[in-house]
Amino acid sequence: MGNIPNFEEAKNYFEERLTAHGATARGVDWNSEAAQELRFSQLSKVINTTQPFSLLDYGCGYGALAGYLRRSGFPLRHYVGFDVLESMVSKAREVYRAELTGDDQTLYTFTSDFNQLTPVDFAIASGIFNLKLDVPNDQWTAYVISELHKLDSLSTKGFSFNMLTKYSDAEYMRPHLYYADPCYLFDYCKTHFSRNVALLHDYEVYDFTIIVRKSAG
Repeated sequence: MGNIPNFEEAKNYFEERLTAHGATARGVDWNSEAAQELRFSQLSKVINTTQPFSLLDYGCGYGALAGYLRRSGFPLRHYVGFDVLESMVSKAREVYRAELTGDDQTLYTFTSDFNQLTPVDFAIASGIFNLKLDVPNDQWTAYVISELHKLDSLSTKGFSFNMLTKYSDAEYMRPHLYYADPCYLFDYCKTHFSRNVALLHDYEVYDFTIIVRKSAG
């Protein structure tokens, strides 16, 4: 998430929401916890293993995905939450200090330093590409592609991400948001990252999920 074209504006945008709504779905600009968890359920389909695994939550916010994975019984070996906003990372650490005790605390790491990241089994990015603000579409698309290559380099077994879809109803689309072409991104992932790519576009929100699988386990 380095070299974000609208970093200062996006930083202010999300910090205002975190201040107003705290560690909630609205604090990271989702409409509700239900909508947030619906997206998590799609993204987590990349985890095709029953064995303990490591995971990078790329753009972790306050760490909501970690909570979802815990409640859903996924056998996490190590969770790394990364966000470019130190305020989000601080909130995540605060939340998990309060929730976790003993050895469980060592399972979760949060950082805003990209240089601390090393490859894990799976990487997930939820909602990080939606807010383009005034950035032109072609420039934002180039940024998205560069970030997908980072997700690829940081995962050994697979990665997943979601984006708002260009097939959204026109009356609900907003100029400050980025609506991607799912077919273009499916093709890009298929030709650059893996033969095993899934496009999920059959759940009741205005976005889609792409899953890139690199190995069977």
